[in-house]
Amino acid sequence: MLATALLALTILLTQTPASPVHAHTTISAADILKIAPTTASCAKPPAPGECRAADQAAPYIAISFANFGITAFPEQAALLALMLYESDAFKYNRNHFPGIPGQGTRNMQSPEYNTKYANYLSTVCKNCGITATAIQQAEAQGPAAVLELVNTDEWSFGSAAWFLATQCDDSVRQQLATGTQAGWEAYLSECVGTTVSEGRNELWSAAIALKASSSR
Repeated sequence: MLATALLALTILLTQTPASPVHAHTTISAADILKIAPTTASCAKPPAPGECRAADQAAPYIAISFANFGITAFPEQAALLALMLYESDAFKYNRNHFPGIPGQGTRNMQSPEYNTKYANYLSTVCKNCGITATAIQQAEAQGPAAVLELVNTDEWSFGSAAWFLATQCDDSVRQQLATGTQAGWEAYLSECVGTTVSEGRNELWSAAIALKASSSR
């Protein structure tokens, strides 16, 4: 799977007319474990086939940062915190509670955005198996089928970066890049469309603190 993702990365780097891409990332498996120790293992997962451990997730998250030019550390921290919260520390990639059909990926995107994401990938990645025809066929089957197109590891862990890069206003990203609580709250309310909670704040605080504990 990782080889497929690396191939996809090469394709996106050559075809995406977005902002300049930087391959460096500051988030590692060790960082993820500091924030969410339960990601050390996927033993006895609550949803078989959906759980991913930190060492499995980290390479795909790094690829997503490179693909979408997420180089500001506070943005990386916010995306990691969001994914950890929405997927319950990478245990899920589908909405099980209350079980909304078609909602999923690691940031639990709504079916509407999963369709947008699939369409985006179909235009920039020629060998990823996501084509206009495949999307049309999936839409005819329902939102759960569309989700399947973007719920492979490389794209499921990439959806949060895609959303930030393509669906959020630049003003929100500028606030988020400051690394402040206000920037985090603006990202949640104005971009993600959700409210601040204790659980979200705990993950954000732990993620943003990684910068102070290293030489980043």
